[in-house]
Amino acid sequence: MSFLELLAIGFGGFLGAVIRYFIATKMNEFGRFPFGTILVNLAGSLLIGIVFGADLSRIWTLFLASGLAGALTTFSTLNKEVIELWQGGKRMKTMYYVLITFSGGISLAMLGYYLSSN
Repeated sequence: MSFLELLAIGFGGFLGAVIRYFIATKMNEFGRFPFGTILVNLAGSLLIGIVFGADLSRIWTLFLASGLAGALTTFSTLNKEVIELWQGGKRMKTMYYVLITFSGGISLAMLGYYLSSN
């Protein structure tokens, strides 16, 4: 990986993190429905689809997908991988991946909350 590629990822990541922070602080209120989080997750998913559907250079792909969308949300990568598995004909693997990712993520978040609050 070249220095320019690392810079592209880093700069994209910086922008994604800052955007997520501002959206979350403006739209997410403690104890309320996380509209800001949903917005960045859906926006990141749309962005990753656009990036991987477009014929972009490696630098732009790294900047937008690995950097910007990666820092904006981790949900975007999940969606890209689900699409790739599904398009690759791996239907059962796709279903297992979705099931394990969501049920495992929620279960571990609940377990972590339980362990740290008791």
